[in-house]
Amino acid sequence: MAATNKRDYYEVLGVPRNAPADEVKSAYRKAALKWHPDRNPQHKAEAETRFREASEAYAVLSDANKRAAYDRYGHAGVSGAGPEMGFPDLSEIFGEFFGFEDLFGGGGRRRGRPQRGADLRYDMTLSFEEAAQGVTTKIKIPRLEACAQCNGSGARTSAGIVVCSACGGHGQVRYQQGFFSISRTCAQCGGAGKVIRDKCPACKGDGQNERQHTLEVRIPPGVDSQTRLRIPGEGEPSPTGAPRGDLYVVLDVQDHPFFERRNSDLYCTIPISIAQAALGTKIFVPTLEGEEKLTVPEGTQTGTVVRLKGKGLSDPNGGAKGDLYVNLRVVTPSKLSREQRKLLEQLGATLEEDNRPTQRDPSFFDKVRDIFG
Repeated sequence: MAATNKRDYYEVLGVPRNAPADEVKSAYRKAALKWHPDRNPQHKAEAETRFREASEAYAVLSDANKRAAYDRYGHAGVSGAGPEMGFPDLSEIFGEFFGFEDLFGGGGRRRGRPQRGADLRYDMTLSFEEAAQGVTTKIKIPRLEACAQCNGSGARTSAGIVVCSACGGHGQVRYQQGFFSISRTCAQCGGAGKVIRDKCPACKGDGQNERQHTLEVRIPPGVDSQTRLRIPGEGEPSPTGAPRGDLYVVLDVQDHPFFERRNSDLYCTIPISIAQAALGTKIFVPTLEGEEKLTVPEGTQTGTVVRLKGKGLSDPNGGAKGDLYVNLRVVTPSKLSREQRKLLEQLGATLEEDNRPTQRDPSFFDKVRDIFG
């Protein structure tokens, strides 16, 4: 077919002349899927023509230089861009779209960079104090390491490794289907390009053995339960020589018998006597850093909360340190000596005038009725 009789490439892919490269790719993907011969067995001849036409259009419009020549001179500017110049390898085109080597056949192995090693998880229990202060410790994890006897090759000797006869060492086998080709991972060598004929007796050809690995781990201060610490490159090795996976240390922090934790803040309850609450006083409150003096104001009521700024936990992410909130609880004595009772009676006599129900705020009783009906 003469170049002048060819359909416009933009019309073939159904895109405007100013379509960006991503739109051209997307249009070609749709056309290739629609007209692939394997998907149109009832109209295979027409499908092959349409598929070739779309591939030729994509070969030109996906190349910036060819597209510029086509926009200026039409088909005459790219007269060599047809089948005689060869289309891009379909395994590369579809691999770019879908991430697979074999789109229409079996297998479905992913293309691209070699697969990195698997990640590992290690569960660690910490006391509340260790989590608050941070700690550096050593852990032992079982993981795969390169076989010491064969240095990871999997073969007894270097002569035990031979080039794969099925793929000639390429790791892929190319199949020609009409006017296009598809590459598949070699089934005999699994893509390695080599086959082990004489396996190492220590690792049985795997090239790896499981061993205990000792690792020093630093736990930052202020961590909490379910915190995950990522240690790059300390996971399993890759069977294809890619980087190792990562190690994730998952923490479980034990509760404290006195402090309650809420993120980086701490809460505690301190009992005080009636006299201390009425007269005011100074008490010492325990913190994670030792005792701290706290002023109890005169006339303190049960449930009063006093904040000690910066006496909570550190933020493992580098934020401000938390606070300590002290809940003051006035304790009523359950047993009184004769002298204590007499003193309280004297106190009560002096307070009676101010605590008569008739002189209380009427709204107080309204609130009680609302609560209890």
